[in-house]
Amino acid sequence: MKLLVTGGAGFIGSHFIRQWLNEHVGDEIINLDALTYAGCRESLSDLESNSRYQFVQGNICDEALVEKLVKGVDTIVHFAAETHVDRSIVSSREFIQTNIDGVRVLLEAVRHQEKPPRFHHVSTDEVFGSLSLNDPKFTEKTPYDPRSPYSASKAAADHLVRAYFHTYGLPVTISNCSNNYGPYQFPEKLIPRSVSNLLDNKKIAIYGTGENIRDWIYVADHVEGIMKILDKGVIGETYCLGGNNEITNIEIARQLLSLLGKDEIMIEYVGDRPGHDFRYAIDSSRAERELGWKPKTDFSKGLAMTVEWYKANEVWWRPLLKNI
Repeated sequence: MKLLVTGGAGFIGSHFIRQWLNEHVGDEIINLDALTYAGCRESLSDLESNSRYQFVQGNICDEALVEKLVKGVDTIVHFAAETHVDRSIVSSREFIQTNIDGVRVLLEAVRHQEKPPRFHHVSTDEVFGSLSLNDPKFTEKTPYDPRSPYSASKAAADHLVRAYFHTYGLPVTISNCSNNYGPYQFPEKLIPRSVSNLLDNKKIAIYGTGENIRDWIYVADHVEGIMKILDKGVIGETYCLGGNNEITNIEIARQLLSLLGKDEIMIEYVGDRPGHDFRYAIDSSRAERELGWKPKTDFSKGLAMTVEWYKANEVWWRPLLKNI
């Protein structure tokens, strides 16, 4: 089988490529990535000499390039996206272009093929909006209520993928996932940014009081969930993938301080993010029931593994700090 992976030089996409090639001997992957500030080709440097792996630098909004790459492909796994909420608040232009029009370009290329390839769209739980403390978790039936330019652009993309399924009968699936963490995450996100700061003896910045809650999933567990969807998922359906690890931002900061031998003087509380969602939580019971998937990694263990990786791989993340 031949796959086209978009955004494969990014955090989750790079993990997917490596894991897929390890588990599917004989399959080939084309990695299409624009290498924006968050794309790091070095994340897959060990695959550069692999005959089953091909890297193509390019933008998913480039219609001619996408049409060319989609020909002869059996499956497309779409990771490429602008993802940082803070950046979307400053400027939404790139988010609209990549997250909406880029998806349109990909879907158009798919529908123009004599035999349209399978298309899996990787989305986020942020499309569902914000939960209060006692609200039930997000499910596949939760109404959309995006509250930032980023989440609105991802919600629009989800709707576009479903529209192409209903209008053109394209073989699509969607996954909505909770917050990811693990090795190779770009150091603008909470956990790697906090780790890099502490390693440089700088303070951790925490929005508001730090009581905002997120459901965290280790990146390898997320990738396994996507692979299960590609194997067993029903065409036209959506699957929620969560880590079953609800935790406040301030508790994450405290765990990081403990792992790195620092005290709470290294926490700095800053003004809250505009429209900051209070809580995200995903109910993964459908994926567990229908796909035989469930997250395996305990958060404390996964966080410790992540910290050790960043301590051992300063050569990877330090050059990226200039892009934050």
